[in-house]
Amino acid sequence: MTGLLTTPAPQRKRESGSPRKTRGGPGPGTVRAFRATPFTYATLIVVAAILTMPLVFVGSIALSSDATVNTNSFTLFPTEFHWENFSRVFGSELPMGRFLINSVIISLCSVAGQMLSSGLVGYAFARLRAPGKNALFLIVIATMMIPTQITMIPQFILFRDLGWVNSYLPLIVPNFFSNAFNVFLVRQFVSRLPSQLDEAAMVDGLGFFGIYRRIMLPMLWPVLIAIGIFTLTHTWGDFMGPLIYLNDESKMPLSLGIQYITSTSAAGQSPAWNLVMVGSVLLALPMIIVYYLGQKYLYEMDISGGSAGVK
Repeated sequence: MTGLLTTPAPQRKRESGSPRKTRGGPGPGTVRAFRATPFTYATLIVVAAILTMPLVFVGSIALSSDATVNTNSFTLFPTEFHWENFSRVFGSELPMGRFLINSVIISLCSVAGQMLSSGLVGYAFARLRAPGKNALFLIVIATMMIPTQITMIPQFILFRDLGWVNSYLPLIVPNFFSNAFNVFLVRQFVSRLPSQLDEAAMVDGLGFFGIYRRIMLPMLWPVLIAIGIFTLTHTWGDFMGPLIYLNDESKMPLSLGIQYITSTSAAGQSPAWNLVMVGSVLLALPMIIVYYLGQKYLYEMDISGGSAGVK
């Protein structure tokens, strides 16, 4: 009889720190996935339509005829399709092709300068040990609060004394010294990467530049490409900089050349808005393509954990 008696198994004491999960539902602290509803999609469609309307109107004006421009009888959606306007804008008195080439030169050189300098400076602030490094970083971040209009005149005087006015140098060279926002992005990205990578590379005999080139640079590509997209967006559509420093028509970028189309019309005559909008399309289309091709790098730029560089 005693062999048939079984002692109950001792119950495992539950830790006081771990809350008990309810059956059939997520435990405390669990993040629930967002589920879209038909109302969500309807709202997104309405917002997308509102944001797309200006682009549709630009395309409608760009495809309009000269008679429509003279009467200002534009429509929101295109009713005329004069594709020859895109060839007419290059056959006008203004060198639109040269404007486009100038924009490409200025933008690509600026992107290269920002990517090169931002990566090095951000890596230095994150990894190098130097007295006063944190105070210097705070000074760099504080420059973001200085309005551009305050430094506009001193910069012009400096570049004038250097003899750089009416050249590409005032528009390109400052990008090789990075800016506070891009340095902050790279510094935060590198700070979240494990320092054991640097220590292992130092044991193998690599210096700081070797560590940056062989280890850090491949991991920094998402944030560097994002910086390149931000820089390209700014320089491609920059109007104030070329207006201040460039005088020759042959050196002007497309953003400034479009304004010249509106100023070459005769007195009392309406500007050729269809050609102006063709120039606007040429100015906006490359940015749309760049964002479409580079959107995955923008999504991978996870500065909170640096996980994008380790994937």
